[in-house]
Amino acid sequence: MSRVLIVDDEPAITDALRRGMAAEGFAVDVASGGPEGLLKATVGDYDVIVLDVMLPGFSGYEVLKRLRVAHVWTPVLMLTAKDGDYDIADALDLGADDHLAKPFGFVVLVARVRALQRRGARQRPAKHVLGDLVLDPARRRCFRAGTEVRLTAREFAVLECLIARPGDVVSKTQILHQVWDENYDGDPNIVEVYVGFLRRKVDTPFGRRTIATVRGAGYRLDVD
Repeated sequence: MSRVLIVDDEPAITDALRRGMAAEGFAVDVASGGPEGLLKATVGDYDVIVLDVMLPGFSGYEVLKRLRVAHVWTPVLMLTAKDGDYDIADALDLGADDHLAKPFGFVVLVARVRALQRRGARQRPAKHVLGDLVLDPARRRCFRAGTEVRLTAREFAVLECLIARPGDVVSKTQILHQVWDENYDGDPNIVEVYVGFLRRKVDTPFGRRTIATVRGAGYRLDVD
């Protein structure tokens, strides 16, 4: 029997999901806050975790972040606010496997849970190493010349997009699709802004020129 953990502080939702999913053949545990959800998710053997963003104690984002840092790779379905584009982006940046906006239909939620169950837990991401630049996706940490470089979730995602293809030109469109959304309709120059942020953090302080602009084509990560 598949085991699912539901982390949500709304009793009406958790009670309904517990009964409904039990009828669908799932064994369901419930946690009503961030600390309790983190504890159960860490020590329990679950096939899927359904995790709300808004929780007492600390948020679903923090639960997810701590799980991934602890190398818990159980698939996570994040419950976000309706039209919460930033919620979705932040959840995916932190390692969520799927998302579902509230209010949602029970049939859709069960289908998403079954899909994640079939997919199984992801493998731990490998570290990316380019010269003295190290990116650790599992721990969401970046190091240069042995010094930790603090990056925002979006900066980390842009750098990960580049370092995964060292020496190759990655277009602005590819970065937008991978880091933002394939349907993103904002200013594409946002990529240039974040590349500038990265240069000021991972290149300039260390006297490096790793992030190259290829005019008319995109960006490339080089070992200088």
